[in-house]
Amino acid sequence: MTHLGRRTAAVSGARRAAVFGAALVVIAASSPAFAQTNDRYAAIVIDVETNEVLHADQADEQRYPASLTKMMTLYMLFEAMERGEIGLEDRLTASRFASRQPPSRLGVRRGDTLTVEQAINALVVQSANDVAVMVAERLAGSEAAFAEQMTRRARQLGMEHTRFMNASGLPNPRIRTTARDMATLSIAIWRDFPQYYHVFQTPSNSWRGREARNHNRLLGAVEGVDGIKTGYTRASGFNLATAAVRDGRRVVAVVMGGSSAAARDAQVAYLIEGAYEELARREVLGTDVAMTSRPVQSVTATFEADGAVVARPGDSSVIQLSGPVGPLRGPLDRRMTSYAAQGDVDPMAMEEQAADSAEVEPDQGE
Repeated sequence: MTHLGRRTAAVSGARRAAVFGAALVVIAASSPAFAQTNDRYAAIVIDVETNEVLHADQADEQRYPASLTKMMTLYMLFEAMERGEIGLEDRLTASRFASRQPPSRLGVRRGDTLTVEQAINALVVQSANDVAVMVAERLAGSEAAFAEQMTRRARQLGMEHTRFMNASGLPNPRIRTTARDMATLSIAIWRDFPQYYHVFQTPSNSWRGREARNHNRLLGAVEGVDGIKTGYTRASGFNLATAAVRDGRRVVAVVMGGSSAAARDAQVAYLIEGAYEELARREVLGTDVAMTSRPVQSVTATFEADGAVVARPGDSSVIQLSGPVGPLRGPLDRRMTSYAAQGDVDPMAMEEQAADSAEVEPDQGE
C-alpha cells in the first residue's frame, strides 16, 4: 500500500508542540473593524453539513489565491486519477520551463522525474511551483492550457468568481478568486476525493535529503483540523483554507490577506473556535442565529513558557494553539492592542516573514 492509502488522522487536542517563549496578546474589536484596516482581508466559515455560512467578511471580494491555486491543481490531478488517465506510480518529467519556476519549489532539474505520489506530496508540503508545472504539462500539454481547464472546471464546481492563469498561483494580474470560492473548492476536494483528502495532513516531505514541513501549522494544534492549504505572495498576503471536524460536524474556514503567517493562523483558529461555540450554543438553546460578524470584547492569548499557546475568548472554552509559528513580532493584522515576545525564532517563521519584504516579486513563502 502506498503512503496515499487510507490512514487514520492523528489529530488530537491533546497533542501540543512547544514552539517558543512567553508572550501576551490582547486582541480586540469585531471582524468588520478588522477588515477596514486591511484591504486584502477576506474570510468565510461554512458549516459543511448544512452549507450554512456561519461567518462572512468580504467573502465575495476579489482576492489573489496565491498557492491556494494548488488545491485546484490537485483537484484536477485527482480527477484524472479517478478517470484512469494517470496513476500514483506513473512518472512526471520536468521540462526546462518547469525547472525554472521561482520559489517555493522542490528544486527539480530538467529531465528529472517524479512519481505522481511524490508530486502530490511536494504540492501539499513544499507548495512546489516547479511540480505544479510538471502536473499541468502532463495533464494538458502546457500550463496555459491547463489553467484554462482549471477555470472551466472551477465554474462547474460553482466557483463563479475565480480565474486561474497558472497551476501554481504565482503572481499574475489576471488571477482572481474569492474567499467563498476557495471554501467551495476546499469542500469539493473533501467531498469528491475522500480517498485522497488525507494527504493534506502530510506533516513533512523529503527530496534529495532535504526535509520540509507542512506550512499548515494548525494541523495537530487546533482540535479537529485536518487540512487543507496555505498560500502567500506579496500581493495576496498570507492565505489559509482550513477544515476541521469535531463530533462528526465539519466546518471550513478561509482567511485571506493576513499580514503574517502567525496573524493568519491566529485568525483562522479564532474563527474555527467561534464556529464550534456557535454550533454548540444552538444545540443547547435551540436557536438559529448565525455568527455573522462574531464581535468580541477581548481575546487574551498567552504564549506559555513551555511553548503552549492558550487563548481564552471571553468565558468560552480554552483554545490550544501550537506549531512553528515563531514569536509574534508585529500587530496581529492590527487587531492586536498590545504584545510582547521573547525567545528564539523558528527558522521557517523567519523565512516566511522575510518573504514579505523580498525584493523578488514572484517569491512565494508558502
